[in-house]
Amino acid sequence: MRLEHDLLGELEVPDNAYWGVHTARAVENFGISGVPIGHYRSLVRALGFIKEASAMANFELGELPLEIFKPLRNACIEVRNGAFDSEFVVDAIQGGAGTSTNMNANEVIANRALELAGFEKGQYDQIHPLNHVNMSQSTNDVYPTAIKVALIIEILALLEELERLRSAFANKGLEFASIIKMGRTQLQDAVPMTLGQEFTAYGVTIAEDEARLREAIRLLSEINLGGTAIGTQLNTPEGYAQAVCRNLSELCEHDFEVAENLIEATQDTGVFVTASSVLKRLAIKLSKISNDLRLLSSGPRAGFGEINLPPRQAGSSIMPGKVNPVIPEVVNQIAFTVIGNDTTVSMASEAGQLELNAFEPIIARSLLMSITYLRRGCRVLTDYCVTGITANEEFLRKTVEHSIGLVTAISPRIGYENATAVAKQAQATGQSVRQVVIDMDLLTASEFDEILGDIDRLTGRG
Repeated sequence: MRLEHDLLGELEVPDNAYWGVHTARAVENFGISGVPIGHYRSLVRALGFIKEASAMANFELGELPLEIFKPLRNACIEVRNGAFDSEFVVDAIQGGAGTSTNMNANEVIANRALELAGFEKGQYDQIHPLNHVNMSQSTNDVYPTAIKVALIIEILALLEELERLRSAFANKGLEFASIIKMGRTQLQDAVPMTLGQEFTAYGVTIAEDEARLREAIRLLSEINLGGTAIGTQLNTPEGYAQAVCRNLSELCEHDFEVAENLIEATQDTGVFVTASSVLKRLAIKLSKISNDLRLLSSGPRAGFGEINLPPRQAGSSIMPGKVNPVIPEVVNQIAFTVIGNDTTVSMASEAGQLELNAFEPIIARSLLMSITYLRRGCRVLTDYCVTGITANEEFLRKTVEHSIGLVTAISPRIGYENATAVAKQAQATGQSVRQVVIDMDLLTASEFDEILGDIDRLTGRG
């Protein structure tokens, strides 16, 4: 064990630990979720980027000597590359506005830099977690910036899965382009459409949310790094904010910009509310699509039975042969979680006071959880569901022929009043619309079949 100290006194820390006394106290205080910040790879990576960018800026501005800069920067590189994820042990839910997370990063980087420089862990007179690693910084500009960097990393990964899902729906739209079916409004027969149109629409609605996510990335690219405690830039050298932002942009290969007003940017969490609302919007859409897939595949013989989902597992411990729509069901549950997380983000953002929001840790955890769940949900929906969907083409055509909703398509030929009479007769007798129309001498069989066979006109594609 090695002995370290802080303002509360001395505390023993394991010799092999790269974290120090501040982290140790946080671990003792915040055993809440059981999920350490090291679980969120993107957040640790973001902290590595920020600490490296800061070291570069301080070195460029003459604040950090070369003999400290070199091992410190190399330690940052190792951290962002994942070498020390297991050393980020503080619980994701924590008091202190993220200070424990920032200190965890400072201590790990300092102790690794000490090793690289030929010293022992804990020899802070040589390389100090606060004096050197945290130079020109505060938790209040490091932590929100780290959240933004992590969110951008995660959103870009989510976009990749969304693009795959959109493509899968688009491909099904082409595959099912000529398969006619009944559209429904309020679960009642409406007018004919193609199954391809239905699946194409799913792809289009996903594309809309891809655009919203890219807008969120643009908003997240404005950072308060360099503002320090409350945005006044106290304890930073002239030009630091611009230098650290430039370095961070180069390291992340992404264009960040310094906020126009650093005080506002330090206290405001509106961008997280916006990002969360976009995630909620996506979750609601994916849940709606999943509801549709479950409904359209219901049966197989006593439900809608229009499409077949790929069987993924046996569905019952008592009913032999039952197969459930487990992939859409898990996506539904992901959506419920994301919607709940959005409420958490909203409440945490509202609870900010004066120059700082103390509740950014729960905002970060909620957003990172939502993005992770959505990304994984999109992947399984694409790979285990959408790509394997098949259509019951003959059954779909028969439902169109038998549906009373078909009268809408023929009403321009026979008139609204006659179409109403046909619908009433078909409903009362159970006959098909086709048969009633022929029996009432409104159309010949060939004339009716001509209308039904003209898919382009019938489905609005002409």
